[in-house]
Amino acid sequence: MQIPEGKQIYFASDNHLGAPTHEESLIREKKFVAFLDEAKKDAAAIFLLGDLFDFWFEYKEVVPKGFTRTLGKLAEIADSGIPIFFFVGNHDLWMNDYFQKELGIEVFHKPQEFIYNEKRFLIGHGDGLGPGDLGYKRMKKVFTNPFSKWLYRWLHPDIGVKLAKHLSVKNKLISGDEDAKFLGEDNEWLALYAKRKLEEKHYDYFIFGHRHLPMKIEIGQNSVYHNLGDWIVHYTYGVFDGESFELKNWK
Repeated sequence: MQIPEGKQIYFASDNHLGAPTHEESLIREKKFVAFLDEAKKDAAAIFLLGDLFDFWFEYKEVVPKGFTRTLGKLAEIADSGIPIFFFVGNHDLWMNDYFQKELGIEVFHKPQEFIYNEKRFLIGHGDGLGPGDLGYKRMKKVFTNPFSKWLYRWLHPDIGVKLAKHLSVKNKLISGDEDAKFLGEDNEWLALYAKRKLEEKHYDYFIFGHRHLPMKIEIGQNSVYHNLGDWIVHYTYGVFDGESFELKNWK
């Protein structure tokens, strides 16, 4: 795809809306909606790289309440003809077809390749990739198993949502979160994952979330790994203008 002149592609990740309290989340949500409103002016596409919510589970007829401002703004942008791509994270693993049907947003459960202006991107949330984190990888297999999800749906939503919110905060194995500190270029496991992928195919940009740290690591000749940071502490997002990718801070 060629990006039209004067247009840009926007990337954001790790909002964790709903946490730690409704009141604190609402402040952050309003900032994010303001960002989306600004991005709409010149966006060729918008990529949301997961953990938009601190918890999300789709029952057959029920979804978690709240996030009205965000969902409404996303629907408005999608209805205007701007494509939005969503990659599920470790806190919104249980997303099915609500975004597609209600908002017109395409949802991905694994990293995907995109090509814009002859630049090749590999884009994903980032959880469960690269070396290590074996406990979370095992837990993810359990959580994404169709039978496990079927069992969970038998919990009344008031119980299921409350239980999941508690575990999301208290159990680091379930969340997959690590301390948000830089591990060094030789130890950042998503950068190591990207280096392995380069052995199979050239990518100009690897764009991930999950680590909650804005970072840029050159991993090969003309290949760069970027982590988008978060909308909890850093309020960072990525922009590709057709020639180069840049991390920016929201005002």
